[in-house]
Amino acid sequence: MSEAKTHKRVIQGKVVSIAGAKSAVILVERKVVHARYRKIVKRFKKYIIHDEENKSKVGDVISAIECRPISKRKAFKLKEILQVGVSE
Repeated sequence: MSEAKTHKRVIQGKVVSIAGAKSAVILVERKVVHARYRKIVKRFKKYIIHDEENKSKVGDVISAIECRPISKRKAFKLKEILQVGVSE
């Protein structure tokens, strides 16, 4: 009766491009401690997210939640738009 709910990762990043219909590329920045120098350094990774209604624009800060694989590189869905980017 009691089913264990799986924890889904939530990532937060800035939209850097629109990758076709219903897709956007976000850049996620995380800070890690360097193994040798013990200094905090930034690491960046790009994720392709699924945006069903094409709501996100370039420059927006969004959060995305993990989902089933939608395509080869797309396994996150748009959760919410946290901050609207500067329109050009």
